[in-house]
Amino acid sequence: MESERQRLGENHPLFLTQYRLLPVRGGGGLLSVLQREQLRGDHSRLRAAAADGTYVAGIDLAGEAEDGVLDPDRDAIVVTIAALELKSSDGVIREPSLKVVEHYRWTGKKHTELYAQLVDILKNVWHCRKVVVDATGLGEPVASFLRKALGNRIEPFVFTQKSKSELGFNLLASINSGRLKLYNSDGSEECRVFWEEMEAAKASYRPNQTMNFYVEPNRGHDDFLMSLALVNEAGRLYEPRSAKGIERS
Repeated sequence: MESERQRLGENHPLFLTQYRLLPVRGGGGLLSVLQREQLRGDHSRLRAAAADGTYVAGIDLAGEAEDGVLDPDRDAIVVTIAALELKSSDGVIREPSLKVVEHYRWTGKKHTELYAQLVDILKNVWHCRKVVVDATGLGEPVASFLRKALGNRIEPFVFTQKSKSELGFNLLASINSGRLKLYNSDGSEECRVFWEEMEAAKASYRPNQTMNFYVEPNRGHDDFLMSLALVNEAGRLYEPRSAKGIERS
């Protein structure tokens, strides 16, 4: 029980329901004021990979209109880059820590117009070891193209009720335990929109112990939120070649 409290955080919905036997009803904010403060890091934003860094990425893809053009007033393509730190003891890799170091955001662009740029950013600018990309619906061709270009470092992610629930629970666990941090506020538009989404994000919990998380349309978008959840998943999925074993719980 104590190990799960440390891994998930004592306010995590699964810890509350399964260990403290407390009900989690209805919906509300995804992140409390405390959790948003936990997400704030003290590291600087970067523009390219450090020589000794290990990086992962999460890509949330906007849907395209019938003419293939994105609606700039509705959603955006967001790429989140994070530096991954692996902590080990006795040769066993524990849950990784992630420091978000960069954001990219495009609106009003066709997916095909970004193919070459995405490959260059992921491969040559950041040398990403694992990339989780939204492969739901129209995202599938993008994920397929990236996988052909970059190989098995690309992990397609299809949003379903079950997979999105697990993604949300994993995101909360990383925030609660202090394993996920955003770069220092730098006054940028990306940073401003990121924190707006974190404040507006809501969660609803179902009787079958699954959850949904989102931003209501009248409050804005959820592109940075989903990209954050996907980069967190990339950190979970990355396995260093030299590791003796991976402890996953």
